[in-house]
Amino acid sequence: MRDFLYYALLLLLGFAWYRFGQQQLRKEPFDENGAPTQGLVGPVGFLMTTGVAGYCLFAVLRALVRGEVPCVGKGCAGQVYTLATNTSAYWANVFFMVWLVLALGYALYVTLKIWFRK
Repeated sequence: MRDFLYYALLLLLGFAWYRFGQQQLRKEPFDENGAPTQGLVGPVGFLMTTGVAGYCLFAVLRALVRGEVPCVGKGCAGQVYTLATNTSAYWANVFFMVWLVLALGYALYVTLKIWFRK
C-alpha cells in the first residue's frame, strides 16, 4: 500500500508540475509594466538544471545497463540496490530518477519556450 501511495503521489505531483508549466506558457510575453515574463529558471539555474537532469539521465541509463542503482536519499547514502536482490527498491529509485529527468526536462522546455517567444 505504501508503494502505491508513493507512485500515486509522484504521478499527482507530475500532473501539477505539468499544469503549472502550461499556466506559465499561457501568460502574455510582457506583463502590465512592460517587463518580460520570466521562465521557470534563470540562466544560471538553467545550466544547473541541465547538469542535474543530465546526471540523472546518465544514472538511469547506467542503472538499466548494469542492473544496479545507487540509493537516492539521505537515509541510505552509499547503498547500492541491485535488480537481483532488491527489486522493489531498485525500481523505486529508477522510477524516481526517470521522474526527475522528465520534470527537469519539462522545466527546461518551458523556460526555452518562454525565452524564444515572438
